[in-house]
Amino acid sequence: MRDDDHDHPRGAPDGRDGNAGASHGRGGNPGVSHGRDGRAGVPDGRGGSTSVSHGRDETEEERADRKWRDLLQELRVAQTGVQILFGFLLTVAFQPRFTDLSGTDQAIYTVTVMLGAAATGALVGPVALHRMVAGRRLKPQTVDWASRLTLLGLALLVCTMASALLLILRLVVTDTDAVWLVALMVAWFVLWWFALPVWLRMRDRDMRDRDMGDRDRS
Repeated sequence: MRDDDHDHPRGAPDGRDGNAGASHGRGGNPGVSHGRDGRAGVPDGRGGSTSVSHGRDETEEERADRKWRDLLQELRVAQTGVQILFGFLLTVAFQPRFTDLSGTDQAIYTVTVMLGAAATGALVGPVALHRMVAGRRLKPQTVDWASRLTLLGLALLVCTMASALLLILRLVVTDTDAVWLVALMVAWFVLWWFALPVWLRMRDRDMRDRDMGDRDRS
């Protein structure tokens, strides 16, 4: 053993290149620090740390696999709802009183069925997409496009439910009341299905920007 090995124990700074003095975070990775939120970070050269964008110690493929599993769980819920609704719509045309509907109501029914079919296609689309590109190392791209199809399917599902409500409410209340009630329900769905997630994303982005500003000032 050389003399300088005694002067500079392993893991301590050697004063020359600083590589041996790397700090170890909770995960045992040298040079990695963890903030208050548990996100892994790398030193920024000023005593602080810069958080990793995705907040998890995982490769791109691992992240895509995790997002795909989460998406499948979401699709099961959405597909069940749209399939029940679409199956109900298909039976309406075979009811004895269907011919008693006015031309306007029959037109609304036709639009509703078409929207239901489109929503079903969009929500089942991610499964077909995954099957067609499986084994080609396109999982990240598959997850991105599947997410877009899911959002499109949810938007079409809102339109389908609005059209179905309009068809039913026109038989119960006046046309004006039916339109107002449908508009109220559409606003309700948009609030919880789209507005709330967008608000949470914007709030999280503002918090990240504020944290980065605090680190820069420190």
